[in-house]
Amino acid sequence: MTRRKVVVAGAGAAVAVGAGGALAAGAFAGEKTPAKGAAKATASASAGSAEACYLLTSETTEGPYYIDADKIRRDITEDKEGIPLTLALKVIDSETCKPVADAAVDIWHCDALGIYSGYESLSTGGGGAPTGAPTDAPTGTPSDAPTGAPTGEPPSGGGGGGGHEEPTDDKRYLRGTWKTDRQGRVTFKTVFPGWYRGRTVHIHTKVHVDGTWTDAGYEGGHACHTGQFFFEEASVLAAAAVAPYSTSTTERTTLTEDTIYDQSGTQGGLLKLKYDRKNIARGVVGSITMGVEPDATHDSTDAGVQPSASASSAS
Repeated sequence: MTRRKVVVAGAGAAVAVGAGGALAAGAFAGEKTPAKGAAKATASASAGSAEACYLLTSETTEGPYYIDADKIRRDITEDKEGIPLTLALKVIDSETCKPVADAAVDIWHCDALGIYSGYESLSTGGGGAPTGAPTDAPTGTPSDAPTGAPTGEPPSGGGGGGGHEEPTDDKRYLRGTWKTDRQGRVTFKTVFPGWYRGRTVHIHTKVHVDGTWTDAGYEGGHACHTGQFFFEEASVLAAAAVAPYSTSTTERTTLTEDTIYDQSGTQGGLLKLKYDRKNIARGVVGSITMGVEPDATHDSTDAGVQPSASASSAS
């Protein structure tokens, strides 16, 4: 982790959103830039770039609800209600600090009430029991059951290794895959995610490289990064006051309570957010640069998982 670097876009980078999700300049305007002295010290390495290098972006769990490159699109909203969110991402090689072009970036997340498409019957969003859950579950406990398992997680688990669930329906809202451009950038249009039992508000992501783009989509290659994006508490509290988020009866896990987020800020996936503090319903821009290892494979919960992550937490 300490020998790698990640580029954080400088003030000159562009892409943002206005009310209703329209693109405008400046989505990366708030990112860190090097101090004057540091810029001189790294001038030969940066070749005049207004970008600063930081640590490799954290690897996290894939979770149980991933569906491989099912929808090649940038607008993943479909008909879901929620606060408009434009997600402006950049992918760079953490060793060379150069953009990674033509990578396939996946994102997927729950809706405003904590429901995942493809897994509606397994989701516990909204505070209710999952669809089809038995009402007369046995009261006995197997004699060999682990004693430290949490009691309030979604039935699918999926926090640590493995745990992938097969889809239970054919819906695919709030899922999409798109190609990075020559600058390593890709932008998605979606809605601000809600929350469900045991997890803070988050978005899942994967970055695939060395594959081939065809008329049918993206084929081959490997995942060089599996991570999650997170939201500052102030934005979640503001969103929670807006319908339909305000109708959720699910107890919310805060950012500091989450067992997957490693509390490391941008390195751990914390998004840089821009929105009207007095009216978040107008829309939010979230931006981040991901430093990845193109030659490595990080497709789920490997050695890069953070020490704070719990193998039994929901994902």
